[in-house]
Amino acid sequence: MSEQSVEITVNGKTVSAKPGEMVIAAAERAGEFIPRFCYHPRMSSVGMCRQCLVEIDTGRGPMLQPSCMVPVAPGMTVDTESDTTKRAQEGILELLLANHPLDCPVCDKGGECPLQDQAFSHGPGESRYVEEKRHYEKPIDISSLIMLDRERCVLCDRCTRFADEVAGDPLIHFVERGNATQVMTYPDEPFSSHFSGNTAQICPVGALTAKPYRFKARPWDLEQVNSTCTSCSVGCEISVHSSRDRVLRYQGIDNDDVNWGWLCDRGRFNFESIHAEGRVTEPLINTADGHQSTSWNAAMSITTDLLNEALSAKGPSSIGVIGGARGTNEDAWAWAQLCSTLGVDRHDPQLGDGLPSALLGMPRASIRDMASAATVVLMAPDLKEELPVLYLRLRDAVMNGSTKIIEFTSTGSGLTRHAWRSVHHGAGDMSSVVSETLADADVQAQLSSGSVVVIAGRSNLATSSAVEFAAIQQVVSSIEGASVLPALRRGNVVGALQAGLAPTSDEFDTSSILTAAASGAIEVLVLLGSDPLADFPDRALAIAALKGAGRVISITGHMNASTVTADVVLPAAVMSEKSGTTTNLEGRVSSVAKKVNTPGVARADWMIAVELADRLGHDLGVTSVDEIFDRLASSGAGLGSVWSVPFQPNSTEVNAAPKGGYEIDLVVSRVMYDGGVATASSPSLAGLANGRAVAVNPAVLEQLGVASGDVVRLVSEQGSAELPVCPDDRLGRETVWAAFGQPERDSGHGDVRALISAAAPVSRVRIERVS
Repeated sequence: MSEQSVEITVNGKTVSAKPGEMVIAAAERAGEFIPRFCYHPRMSSVGMCRQCLVEIDTGRGPMLQPSCMVPVAPGMTVDTESDTTKRAQEGILELLLANHPLDCPVCDKGGECPLQDQAFSHGPGESRYVEEKRHYEKPIDISSLIMLDRERCVLCDRCTRFADEVAGDPLIHFVERGNATQVMTYPDEPFSSHFSGNTAQICPVGALTAKPYRFKARPWDLEQVNSTCTSCSVGCEISVHSSRDRVLRYQGIDNDDVNWGWLCDRGRFNFESIHAEGRVTEPLINTADGHQSTSWNAAMSITTDLLNEALSAKGPSSIGVIGGARGTNEDAWAWAQLCSTLGVDRHDPQLGDGLPSALLGMPRASIRDMASAATVVLMAPDLKEELPVLYLRLRDAVMNGSTKIIEFTSTGSGLTRHAWRSVHHGAGDMSSVVSETLADADVQAQLSSGSVVVIAGRSNLATSSAVEFAAIQQVVSSIEGASVLPALRRGNVVGALQAGLAPTSDEFDTSSILTAAASGAIEVLVLLGSDPLADFPDRALAIAALKGAGRVISITGHMNASTVTADVVLPAAVMSEKSGTTTNLEGRVSSVAKKVNTPGVARADWMIAVELADRLGHDLGVTSVDEIFDRLASSGAGLGSVWSVPFQPNSTEVNAAPKGGYEIDLVVSRVMYDGGVATASSPSLAGLANGRAVAVNPAVLEQLGVASGDVVRLVSEQGSAELPVCPDDRLGRETVWAAFGQPERDSGHGDVRALISAAAPVSRVRIERVS
């Protein structure tokens, strides 16, 4: 027996358990299932339901004890099959069913309900209760995504513990007392958590149900396959459930390295976009009468001619490829090979909203490294909004571990209240604030106390990537042994960069490609699942680029703003419609599975690249996704591996522009729900975006004589925008903040991107009253 194990006996069998492990977990690992409702391995034990009562003998005779509350001890004997245990478990089930409606045929949980299953396997078979059951109004909306049926609730405390312990959003709790105890939200406060869908998944009965799946199918009608969520770059493991060739839901799978079974609501529910009405189902060509459908052969012939004409007229430098983070590693590899074969250097999977690919050349940390680090230096956007499950992992490391956060922020974030030290800085003085903070004796002591992980991402889209990357380099070079966890947001951006779509220099990144297109130097602009008109921070440059480009070819699954005027639109398969692999932010390679067929004649991106290469007289040497996977696996990108590619480091010195007549720093970042295609195309999520507004320090609003909700005009050197204001006391007097990519809820509200210049290190504004 190892010194790190404890021997116990379960039903006559010797079991090696971990010190401190609960009996219920040790028994399960030994193949002995103990029924339970309240117990969940990722949350604290509370012993609420008592269903896990078993006989435990620690030397003083057997006693009934809740196995989820009793840690293992040397020599312990556990009997899960004794008559006493069975009678106790039958009694608990009889009590739970005394008020629980016996309406399994019409309950949405029927067929996958732990209460239903355990009533059959461990229940008494009949009830002695003949009294009328308790009644509540049912069901009730507790959020825009979740419905509550209080009659079915068994008070297991799973949903309330998750909201409090895991998500940090204690918006749902027990109310009343005794027999009237029930789960409820606070008055006039909906369960507006970014993680509310997890409560429906872990609910052991049909009390909490998710509206997007409610009454869509029975579990026995569903087919399922394991896959990976690509809504962001965390790479949560999921199970894709479908029926009759339609995806009906995603469920989280417990991956110990990544998501622990949790999903954010955007990742859980944006499967609705797969079957949205805005899907591109057949090739389109732009004519005088608008887009007209055509055959693949005709569309590919036109595309080939456009590329050949550009190559003949102005050479490879006249072709630009933007995008690639939406697809798989195999898609990105095929397009990178096509670009390399044609000599095209202008390609970038990021849309001016990330950081230089040299970030991936820094010592890489894993999510597990972050969760066990002594110190995490946070130089990234609000993780709760942009990388939600990474936020959960880091929050857990702080709350239940010994990790301390040093946060550099202009606005505050979801982790500010958990930070050991939160350091505020202006958009142009990040470097000096970093220097001052690292010189602090207490900070130096903390950084010397153990491993340090720097979470590095783009925290402000109104500041150039060079400014933020210079500060990140400053921190990493100043802390001996520090490693970096890239907080790049786009789903497979790390895979696309490492597969060969990374620009080889700043001269070929998206900003440079769009600048060249605006000047007329780009003959063919290929949008590989990208939408610069909606996603590029500098709106004026994106508009000028699409007007200035000779021809635009859009390869996309959904119609978007940039596709509307494209000369050729090629329909692409989206996730759950194609097989392959994806790479998350730590470099971990995982599979994405095909579960449903593509609509119409849409194809995977790699197939389009291979055929284009063939039509242009080149052979990429692959004919299937498996062959591409083998190529990638040979370079280290095999399933389950942590894949890294050497990127050359670069040093950047940036001087912020003088303020001039613009005194206020503009901070722009993303939030969970925006006007992005996947969100806007999912009916359950589309209405959750807040709309356009600007947050301002309350003292500034008072000085201006402006009330919350009033419209003000923001003016920068680039342009102006009129937006409603809301007070935010987290902001300094010289900072305003606006969410990126919000839909226009009310006409006349401007786009904050009109204020941003891709050429400026820092974007600053002044505020004017609108009479």
